[in-house]
Amino acid sequence: MANFTHRKTARFLLSCAGLAFTASLAPGAAIAQDVSPEQEASEDDGNVIFVTARRREERALDVPIAVTALSAEQLERSGTLEIVEVAQEVPNLTLEVSRGTNTTLTAFIRGVGQQDPVAGFEAGVGLYVDDVYLNRPQAAVLDVYDVERIEVLRGPQGTLYGRNTIGGAIKYVTARLPDETQVKIRGTYGSYDQADLVVSASTPISDSLRIGASGARLSRGGFGDNLTLGTENYNKDVWAARGTLEFDNGPLFVRLAGDYVKDNSEARQGGRLIPGLFTGAPVLDDPFDTRAGLDIVDQEVEAYGGSLNIALEVSDTITLKSITGYREDSSTTPIDFDSLPAADLDVPAIYENDQFSQEFQLLYEGDRLTGVLGAYYLDANAFTAFDVALFTVGDLISLPGLNAQTLGDVDTKTWSIFGDFTYDLTDQLSISLGGRYTNDKRSSRVLRTTFIGGFSDLFIPDSPAIPIAVTSDFDGSETFKEFTPRASISYQPNEDHNIYFTYSRGFKGGGFDPRGQTSAAPDLDGDGDIDFDDQFEFLRFAPETVDSYELGWKASLLDNAVNIALAVFKSDYNDVQIPGSVGVDTNNDGINDSFIGITSNAASADVNGIEFEGNALVGEDFAGDGSRLSINWSLGVLDAEFNTFIDAFGVDVADQRVFQNTPDITGHMGFNLGLPVASGMVDVLGSVSLRSDASQFEVPNEFLDQDGFALVDASLVYTDDSDFFSIGLHGKNLFDKRYIVAGYNFVSGGTGGAPFVPTLGLEGTLTGFYGDPRRVFVTGEIRF
Repeated sequence: MANFTHRKTARFLLSCAGLAFTASLAPGAAIAQDVSPEQEASEDDGNVIFVTARRREERALDVPIAVTALSAEQLERSGTLEIVEVAQEVPNLTLEVSRGTNTTLTAFIRGVGQQDPVAGFEAGVGLYVDDVYLNRPQAAVLDVYDVERIEVLRGPQGTLYGRNTIGGAIKYVTARLPDETQVKIRGTYGSYDQADLVVSASTPISDSLRIGASGARLSRGGFGDNLTLGTENYNKDVWAARGTLEFDNGPLFVRLAGDYVKDNSEARQGGRLIPGLFTGAPVLDDPFDTRAGLDIVDQEVEAYGGSLNIALEVSDTITLKSITGYREDSSTTPIDFDSLPAADLDVPAIYENDQFSQEFQLLYEGDRLTGVLGAYYLDANAFTAFDVALFTVGDLISLPGLNAQTLGDVDTKTWSIFGDFTYDLTDQLSISLGGRYTNDKRSSRVLRTTFIGGFSDLFIPDSPAIPIAVTSDFDGSETFKEFTPRASISYQPNEDHNIYFTYSRGFKGGGFDPRGQTSAAPDLDGDGDIDFDDQFEFLRFAPETVDSYELGWKASLLDNAVNIALAVFKSDYNDVQIPGSVGVDTNNDGINDSFIGITSNAASADVNGIEFEGNALVGEDFAGDGSRLSINWSLGVLDAEFNTFIDAFGVDVADQRVFQNTPDITGHMGFNLGLPVASGMVDVLGSVSLRSDASQFEVPNEFLDQDGFALVDASLVYTDDSDFFSIGLHGKNLFDKRYIVAGYNFVSGGTGGAPFVPTLGLEGTLTGFYGDPRRVFVTGEIRF
């Protein structure tokens, strides 16, 4: 098996071309970091929700943007274990585990996102852990524990959160350490031999100093099996730990936190949706089973990092904050695209990321004027290396053949200054103005080499593979400069109503196609010579932008028993980045034996919609003191259409393209019935989540795209009045619905009875990855 020490080969190849490169790693599961004094309460004061969407603590009702906040209590009662489950409750949100991975996050909000995790492509939804931005999606499928709340901000957040929040932002806010000594032990056991244990402990050292630590062991058997390798498929094998030190003497708050996670889960491989076109291998009965044979590298993820948050109250009106973060992650993954024993289209890959970020904020809170001034800096590196094995196939035995290797190294240096202020013109009418200037430099190195004779020595030590051609040798950089303003007006006739109109702008960073092939660049400037300028323009793509206009109404009715939020929005989506890969025939034998990336700002679109969400306390004290019945709901409706979409041949095919990972309708309805029993409370919870039809890619595919479906969950939770212990029984996807969340497509044809034709390899790659099947588990927690 290959391991991380073999990456010296990649470093040597890049350094030979004059590039110094630093290994990198990003945040992983079970992360918990800093939280400022302003972030202490997410839910209390009855049913009032507080958020920090505008970098300062406010009632959710007062914030003139669409934001959903899920408290720790809600998450625990419903048995939420991973951040991707949040998408079931939030309108127009898609969160999935990326294809071929266990911990890489794919996120879309209001039709905007990114599902390609390769270095060089930027996220469309920003993920923040206690205000520290996670630059890469690897190791970002966070496990949910020791969390205070999760906020989902919908629509562009370019002013307060900067680049790559063009669709929105997700804020994972962790809990502060308690004032007294506390130990918590949480255990879970359930279907597929799920066995989780989380132990947290903290204690004050003095009146102002507290220390805490936690450890987690998260494991589960596979939903299916790898019939070729004899391993589990879709299993979980995670170890995690964290330590925290807090100092709080009133005006000064300091928190130092560090975390570590190691994911040794088996490779998550897809299931074929069509028989093998060369061998005739049939489709398996169980979609969680696979015949993938790639095993030259282990599936392995390691992530760690730390943060230092400091907040100083200079006066009654001014607070200074500093947020410092450093993260690294490193992973290897064997991605068997064709999901068959032979190496027809096999891609072993390495991802390494590191980042350092620093943010300073000055917060002001006066009688009528409140706001924030800030500066932000990010220095990050993302490295990706992968072989693309297109070996000759015969009698189900892979023989040495062509291998197209890609090494990509991307440096990002970003700085920005920003400000956002709200002024109360009267007690009912306020205006907010903000803006952010961003200087975003991207430096990219792309080296593509064709080998013959098998996998390269990046994955197999002393490999016999011989390099026969360099098809891409690119080293370039560009600085993108963007100004992202925000403006809103709010009318609050009283403290229970907020009618607002908000304009906001966001952008996703530009760059260079990490799969681009310089040898395929045309003479773009028409000077009769294909030179670096042509290669630069061929690989380059510009930032994409969204201008959003949102009209909303938030209300708290019947003495806070009913809370509702309604938003109507129109978004102008311009210079849309369309990543894609096409097969190429490098030796003119009529068979595609490699593929290249083609990414361009090929499209513009309109994304319009409506969101309606709320909760209501239907009744209380009807079955004894403390009994209650509440309901909650959300509805998202999207109309997302391309206005232009220029394909590789220069033809506008907008009427043939759709938004990926974007259902027209998302909905959720749930209830919580609380009944006093013995010396505690029993909560009976139920919910149904609905998603309409969705396409995996811009080109619809009847085999890979997912029809509309509904998921039904239920929980039964008992909590002791003294809060000493709780125990819950949880059921997820009770009707065992099978639904596709990701996939690969390298075939053409197949519609209307036409035969499939492979566009890369011989078997024809059309594989799907599925969401979790029915699971039932018991969770118990003891606190003392």
